Amino acid sequence: MQHFPIFLAVAGRRIVVAGGGETALAKLRLLLKTEAHVTVFAADPLPEVVRLAQAGRLTLIPRALDHGDALCAVIAYAAHDDAAEDARAAALARADGALVNIVDNLADSAFITPAIVDRDPVIVAIGTEGAAPVLARAIKTDLEERLPATLGVLARIGKGFRALAERLPHGRARRDFWSDFYFLAGPAAIETAGADAVQPALARLLDHHLAQEARQGQVLFVGAGPGDPDLLTLKARKALDLADVVIFDRLVSPQILELARREAVMIDAGKEGFGATVAQADINAMIVAQAQDGHLVVRLKSGDPTVFGRLDEEIGACDAAGLDWRIIPGITAASAAVAQIGQSLTRRDRNAAVRFLTGHDMRGFAEHDWKALARPGEVAAIYMGKRAARFIQGRLLMHGADPATPVTVVENAGRPDSRVLATTLALLEPALTKAAMTGPALTLFGLAPRAARDVLAAQDVTPILERQEALS
Repeated sequence: MQHFPIFLAVAGRRIVVAGGGETALAKLRLLLKTEAHVTVFAADPLPEVVRLAQAGRLTLIPRALDHGDALCAVIAYAAHDDAAEDARAAALARADGALVNIVDNLADSAFITPAIVDRDPVIVAIGTEGAAPVLARAIKTDLEERLPATLGVLARIGKGFRALAERLPHGRARRDFWSDFYFLAGPAAIETAGADAVQPALARLLDHHLAQEARQGQVLFVGAGPGDPDLLTLKARKALDLADVVIFDRLVSPQILELARREAVMIDAGKEGFGATVAQADINAMIVAQAQDGHLVVRLKSGDPTVFGRLDEEIGACDAAGLDWRIIPGITAASAAVAQIGQSLTRRDRNAAVRFLTGHDMRGFAEHDWKALARPGEVAAIYMGKRAARFIQGRLLMHGADPATPVTVVENAGRPDSRVLATTLALLEPALTKAAMTGPALTLFGLAPRAARDVLAAQDVTPILERQEALS
């Protein structure tokens, strides 16, 4: 982000515009929506600029900008459609201490003017850092259609009511009240009886919320998916918008965490196999304590919370404490990984079942029905299998699995930094060690990337087979 978005206080302050042509007039149409004192310096202004001055909308000085003309101005625009004159005016305004924008000159401007959706006092600013103004205008058009014209009326009335609403407990209770007003009671009052009905409706709504008993907290077990924000479900996104507290796992991507409500308390409860960890009992206690304080708690788990997420233990803690909870499923890593390599987890005449396995459990490397898994055509998605790769390889070969069975390891499935290692069971190690994967990885046993199947079939596994025969 090269430009930090802010809303600058301009009411009662000076804004200077150097230039009086079409470019300047376009900026004036926007600037005159503010409560700033706008001064235009132009030797030959357009008639419309003159009329605005005669109507008292702005101050017109019929000459070019000079030394000291931008003193005490909060911002200044150089808008002459003449590069040399714009550079001269910008230098003078900078010397006077103003933030300067040279229209259509991003590199030499101290700030940029976004596309704006005006529902005063609700203002939506859209910026692309000069990269795609056409895209910004398209977003503006879309938002103009979505945001009702009455939104500003509701916001102004709500602003005057904020002191009375402070009678509600801080936090969730207050947010629920304002949510009901802006999205239910307020629009309904305007639609049925006009703007004059909004204030009484707001007072009745406050009385209703004050009469309610303190709301108990709630826990939402939310699947964050494989890490791509575009793969987050709509329900998961809504949960993050509402959360008071987000307790997240180590594998949840930063891009997903960025979607949480800015005021939410973010708690890292990351676990790492064979490494640093937060005890499950501590996580359970953390969830319960936050919910008992009346918070909406989002327990954010990578992938799907029902797949190797210790969900039952956390639900058990909520049940024991009498807390309300819900599960919002997510896209599990196996689905993201198999989609990335262009394959299907099941296929007619190949496998009628697929196994989801973990590479290790609380006791160490996990044991499974290796004999069944070693049969031709079997498919398994192995979670947390990187460090257990040699163990899994050995168990499967020991139980008769074909050394040429395709194995694909997908690191950071579904993310921009994803990597795919396509190999065979015989070559899984040392190939995986050599790949030096550091991100979360999922191992697909029995599947090869669609474009790489012929390459895998041609791999020379003869030396591996010869060593196995010698050992037997």
